[in-house]
Amino acid sequence: MGNRMAGLALALGMGAAAVHAGQVVVGQVAPLSGLDANQGRAYGVGMQLAFDAANKAGGIAGNTVVLVRKDDGGRQEATLKLTQQLIAEHKPVVLAGYFGIASIDLMARSGVLEKENIALVGYRAAQVRPETANLFNVRASLRDEMFKIAEQLASIGIKRMAIVYEQGPGAVALMTSASEAAHMGKATLVGMVGYPAGTADVTPQVQAMIRVQPQAILLIASGAAAAAFIEQYRQAGGSAQLFATSGVDMEQLASRLTDQQMQGVAISQVMPSPYKMSSRIAKEFTDAAARAGKLEVPVSYAMIEGYVAAKVILEALRRQGKNPTREGTIHAMGAMYYELGGYSVSYRPDIRAGSKFVELTILGGKGKLRQ
Repeated sequence: MGNRMAGLALALGMGAAAVHAGQVVVGQVAPLSGLDANQGRAYGVGMQLAFDAANKAGGIAGNTVVLVRKDDGGRQEATLKLTQQLIAEHKPVVLAGYFGIASIDLMARSGVLEKENIALVGYRAAQVRPETANLFNVRASLRDEMFKIAEQLASIGIKRMAIVYEQGPGAVALMTSASEAAHMGKATLVGMVGYPAGTADVTPQVQAMIRVQPQAILLIASGAAAAAFIEQYRQAGGSAQLFATSGVDMEQLASRLTDQQMQGVAISQVMPSPYKMSSRIAKEFTDAAARAGKLEVPVSYAMIEGYVAAKVILEALRRQGKNPTREGTIHAMGAMYYELGGYSVSYRPDIRAGSKFVELTILGGKGKLRQ
């Protein structure tokens, strides 16, 4: 583990390392510092666990898979610039593990994926966005998450719901999907307020929710923003039931909130639990994390998502044989159905959300799962 982390730190610090024959480079530009650093780092660690296991078993058709990470600090302008640098310096076959509404939208609009003929596999962004040919996700869509939460709201008789969301280019699509979800759950959407993307500035949104007094609030937010909202909302006397989508990591909530503030918060999860071996992929991940010893950050849902993304990338490389290419990876991804053991990923030309898996977790004290 020590040698691997030393190598990874070297890749992070040097910038322009040579690409050697027999190496396949995967590039990640993500927040390794800043508000969402824990999730960005966890995603990368999850990918590295899968790549280490593949390399130890002889690589992919003899090729060693190398992960190169760059830190954008959660700033969209840095995401694009660092991606261009990474592509020029390290010649990655595929990109993976990106974060944030603004960053993903800029990557899609910039045309860099099409220009470089490269796929981006696996990203986290709390938005309903149009399908983009070279953007492949390994998780269910935000629409699927909202509809799952709506089912739960209907089952417990919630009639008045509200939404707090991260502002971004997909706001109109988000509002449409939110209205559909509320209708499906036989609830009225009594409020929908956005907060500035890439921040945890949610005080006006807390005040708005106190005014409209919904029975339930859905947080479509980052972990940092959700933690800030829950803390301020509970301190202000807010009593609505709180639901959050999978961009919220309970590890970040546990580091900031009291047991009482966390009690009963429900989070939709789009990955198998990394805390119990209820499926083959979860056991495989848990075993890999245990073998690695001390990790850069604690085990989390973001980490197992990175592991799944890496497994999908490895499968796309494996299907190409000895000489994988960017174009070949896009083709392999587009035709993929891959069963990982209790979790499957598949794509079609018009569908780039690779899964429909969504389940709800409910928190107890100390950020532990109650169910």
